[in-house]
Amino acid sequence: MAFVKLLAVLPFLGILVGVPLLNRVEPLVLGMPLILAWIVLWVVLAAVIMLVVYWCDPANRVGGDSRP
Repeated sequence: MAFVKLLAVLPFLGILVGVPLLNRVEPLVLGMPLILAWIVLWVVLAAVIMLVVYWCDPANRVGGDSRP
């Protein structure tokens, strides 16, 4: 179950690695420069990933034990 908490690292890596590699204006994605579209994508993905981590954490279940 510890691997689920490692999902929290994905948004950090997505922005850390993606921004320098995709730092260009062309092509446009939905009218936005590629770099802006990449950051918006990772903001949305970060919310989804954090939701998955929240759901998988036993401390957040009703009557769940918060001890490791």
